[in-house]
Amino acid sequence: MKIKLIPERCIACGLCQTYSPVFDYDDDGIVIFSDRKNLERDSDLTPDILEAIKSCPTKAISID
Repeated sequence: MKIKLIPERCIACGLCQTYSPVFDYDDDGIVIFSDRKNLERDSDLTPDILEAIKSCPTKAISID
């Protein structure tokens, strides 16, 4: 599945990084991937990633 980040929706609440090490934050606290590369990536949907996606209050992380 493809995971997409939508940084303009992020309110820097911190839940996604709490649930999964796949996610990190930039200097302003906005969600990025921990590898700091793109805003999209292909990944297996592990339980921790799914929990992070479901927990995002602003839907700043989506899957296709």
